[in-house]
Amino acid sequence: MNFMGYRRDDGKIGIRNHVLILPCSLCASETARFISSQVAGTVYIPNQGGCALSAADLEMTYRVLSGMAANPNVYGTVVVANTCENVKPDELIKRIEEKTNKPVKSVVIRDVGGTIKAAEIGVKYAIEMSREASALKKEEADISELILATECGGSDPTSGLAANPTLGEVSDKIVSLGGTSILSETSELVGTEDILAPRCVNEEVSKKLLDIIKNNEEYFEKLGESLRDGNPSAGNKEGGLTTLEEKSLGCIHKAGYSPITEVYDYGEMIDKKGLVVMDTPGQDIASVAAMVAGGAQVVIFTTGRGTPTGNGIVPVIKITGNSETASLMADNIDFDASGIISGEKTIEENGKELFELLMNVVNGQKSKAEALGFNDMSMARKCNFC
Repeated sequence: MNFMGYRRDDGKIGIRNHVLILPCSLCASETARFISSQVAGTVYIPNQGGCALSAADLEMTYRVLSGMAANPNVYGTVVVANTCENVKPDELIKRIEEKTNKPVKSVVIRDVGGTIKAAEIGVKYAIEMSREASALKKEEADISELILATECGGSDPTSGLAANPTLGEVSDKIVSLGGTSILSETSELVGTEDILAPRCVNEEVSKKLLDIIKNNEEYFEKLGESLRDGNPSAGNKEGGLTTLEEKSLGCIHKAGYSPITEVYDYGEMIDKKGLVVMDTPGQDIASVAAMVAGGAQVVIFTTGRGTPTGNGIVPVIKITGNSETASLMADNIDFDASGIISGEKTIEENGKELFELLMNVVNGQKSKAEALGFNDMSMARKCNFC
């Protein structure tokens, strides 16, 4: 099975054709936003970090920001820096160039005389890249080159009963065709160890999986807290979920039944086919950001209670198993899977329809979050894996 996309110089295939305006820090984000607002075909990342970082968090930030620039949906990147942040533009460019040979330029606000002059330079760079990107023609690519990110947020019992199993059908379909699907949210794998570990392709992968789950719980214990203090969230509980284990057992249905081929660190570049796991927090936007940095070109996001969030680099498709949410949040929900609960549809039927929607979006149709221009960004730190 094939889809149409943009072939990059590094050989990867994108389903969108963005020029990324990438701020090194929160202090450079408004200048980056201003540059992006002047040039069609660009997107920017509202980076809330970049300063006051531990060594581990600085490394994580470099990994995520460079991964976003390397994402196949990005043609090229303009890096914007303030000058005093921990994330240095030269080092960030070095990290980007280690991952991809796509175009990259930079501008430092203080060095050129302030925001207006920096914007003038940044706009020139962005226009040049945008014009180059617009000249690209789509070409046919095999679905084995697709990386699907799976996410759930605002979960309720319908998520585990309908939305997540529907997504699991799509995940298995992608894997069966030679592609890649990512299962995320480590905190919501707690309690499923006996189910997931036997699905790993070997003992090494199984150990990695068990280690990230164990480390996640132990981190909170060292701080004298419990992972369960904030998970399930108040909204999850209001929707009917009572324990973390109950939430986790619904969460893993997103991954279908395929073998787990690898486990990746937060924001690490995906280089294996099949079903993989990424160590991300339960905070939805930070989890999505990591998978985008890992190379996912598209996200399917299940929600019971409803969420409007999107990502500026990749289309985010929203699916719910809650008929009330599908009605109340029709502006945001792309796919209603509640027919499983009402008995009107089977999981297999819903899975087939969702796969068709996915391929339409992959081939250019905008998801609702994408059409609304939603561009949410949050980046995990070691202290907020919760």
